[in-house]
Amino acid sequence: MSRIFGPVIQQGYVVPNMREATRHWIEIGIGPFYVDEHLKLPGLYYGKQYEFELSPAFTYSGDQQIELIQPHGDAPSIYKDYLKRVPEGGLQHIAVWAEEPDDVVNKLKAEGRRFEVTQSYIDITQTNRNRHVYLDSIDHPGTMVQLMMHDPLYIKLFGMIKHAADTWDGSDPIRPIGVLLEELLAGTGADWKHGDGD
Repeated sequence: MSRIFGPVIQQGYVVPNMREATRHWIEIGIGPFYVDEHLKLPGLYYGKQYEFELSPAFTYSGDQQIELIQPHGDAPSIYKDYLKRVPEGGLQHIAVWAEEPDDVVNKLKAEGRRFEVTQSYIDITQTNRNRHVYLDSIDHPGTMVQLMMHDPLYIKLFGMIKHAADTWDGSDPIRPIGVLLEELLAGTGADWKHGDGD
């Protein structure tokens, strides 16, 4: 529990090779992983707009979500920055829920807390809100904090992934996340942008 941000709900690892990274976790009994390959998302990197390309994978160990991220494409990103410093990959961020990430950032500034917004993802509804914001300490940089919008769809999706992990029998350790998204959005008429892993 962070007294500033609240409970940590995710560990985010940036990796150079998704297959090798998932194999490591699977071999120690943690899985299955739901992978979204070559996802493209608009966002900001140190204030400049880019389209980021990445492959994320998700699973759970108990109540803790494990996310693996392999960056792709030409755009700069905090993930590529991390791999330059730590080529073998590792823990790049922890994540916490935030009702409105932008409001949390403004509150931190008002309190005089010295955090820098390093990267963010813009609301897929094009309202220009930031759905995900990464913060780093200015005075003591290191593992970043991701503010993740407390969205009902995320809650349901992550609940499905957690249930799969809690009941996993070791079969089908790598699964496309699109299967869950189709089930989640069935009959809603809604769409969820995701990559090739569908």
